[in-house]
Amino acid sequence: MASRKDSGPAASTGMASTGGTLDSPVKQIQIEGLVVLKIIKHYQEEGQGSEVVQGVLLGLVVDDRLEITNCFPFPQHTEDDADFDEVQYQMEMMRSLRHVNIDHLHVGWYQSTYYGSFVSRALLDSQFSYQHAIEESVVLIYDPIKTAQGSLSLKAYRLTPKLMEICKEKDFTPEGLKKANIGFEHMFEEVPIIIKNSHLINVLMWELEDKSTVADKHELLNLSSSNHLEKSLQLLMDRVDDMSQDIVKYNTYSRNLSKQQQQKHQYLQRRQQENAQRQSRGEPPLPEEDITKMFKPPQPPPRMDTLLIAGQINNYCQNVKEFTSQNLGKLFMAEALQGHN
Repeated sequence: MASRKDSGPAASTGMASTGGTLDSPVKQIQIEGLVVLKIIKHYQEEGQGSEVVQGVLLGLVVDDRLEITNCFPFPQHTEDDADFDEVQYQMEMMRSLRHVNIDHLHVGWYQSTYYGSFVSRALLDSQFSYQHAIEESVVLIYDPIKTAQGSLSLKAYRLTPKLMEICKEKDFTPEGLKKANIGFEHMFEEVPIIIKNSHLINVLMWELEDKSTVADKHELLNLSSSNHLEKSLQLLMDRVDDMSQDIVKYNTYSRNLSKQQQQKHQYLQRRQQENAQRQSRGEPPLPEEDITKMFKPPQPPPRMDTLLIAGQINNYCQNVKEFTSQNLGKLFMAEALQGHN
């Protein structure tokens, strides 16, 4: 999955015709339990540590509710597989599903994450291409680390309308982002998820739960937290370092721009003084010159990467906050039980 890690799945124009246009944005996502199991199984079979697995979501749109009824994974391949065509593979899979009368409408994609590290330029570009072609598209983020601790971590995200406009215009300069009045908190919008199962599956789950042993139900009560918290804080520190480097680049750009403005102002003042002296001597003024060619403004650093880093830092902070609050509750409960005994 080396090549899948650096770029998201491709959305073809042929798939855009399978989705409708919503009068209102997607307000709720309903996922079949089988889809959740397929995503988890995909990671368990192909995901190793920080390796990312991805796949396609299929379903349909009912009013303002997006129903995800099926999915299929992208096959594992490396950069050496130059002949592999992702779009052709997706179309063949959807055609095969249509032949067996299974929902085949393309409604988004899913991706696994490693300790919540999913806010990146690759995800932004992929989701933009999906959402631009298929308006109701979503991306599901599955966190196997949190899920292994006994709590399913599956979240759905869409790009906000503001960010969609900026990506269409491709104006990521500081002035463009300031004009759009967008910050890291306005980049992605989370859509609530409801997992739905048929009555037969609910009966089967009840029977399996009734047969399961008590030892399998204590994952949520595990008090060990040092490894998870240490890794999360390490990733947070790495992103803070990246943010610090971006701030240094922007400060350097600001200083260079201010210095150039001063030089430009001094040059114009000297020209005015020289023209006044020439006029007093009865000489013609100096010819007009294109100042923009003489003083080319420095290239501003792209600010989208900085926004993504800020969004990822915010996501790490939220994860640490949730994790520590849960563990504090466990510790207080354990203390009360110990005192009672």
